[in-house]
Amino acid sequence: MAPRMCGSTKMNSKMPDYIPGSCNIGKGEIRRRQLVAIVGSIFSIITFIGLIAAHAPRSARFGIFLPLMVASVGWVQSRKKFCLAFGFMGTFNFGSLGSIARVADPVSRAADRATATRILLQSFGIALALTLLVGALPL
Repeated sequence: MAPRMCGSTKMNSKMPDYIPGSCNIGKGEIRRRQLVAIVGSIFSIITFIGLIAAHAPRSARFGIFLPLMVASVGWVQSRKKFCLAFGFMGTFNFGSLGSIARVADPVSRAADRATATRILLQSFGIALALTLLVGALPL
């Protein structure tokens, strides 16, 4: 039997499968994370332009970290089809926005928390690397 993919459907159900540590959000929630990534990217670009226009000193350039973090968290979550907040809370959602279900199995909750931690660390690393790049640019 082939491994299940995130968003695959059960034979007798119209609801996609929740896969512990791998997939905890459906299409609506993924779109929400994509919107967060776009908004974070827009704020990052605006901040970068502002830094250039103000001839900001290198130390002030580290202020771009926060919008870059928002963008990277949204992007990583949408790509992985996994919400880090849901992972830490032990919940998932494949239905309409706001219809959250609880993860009952403690092993599944632990897998979700581990994935949420990896997403947070990966997002932090992306934001930090881009922030350091902005700090190193000769503006």
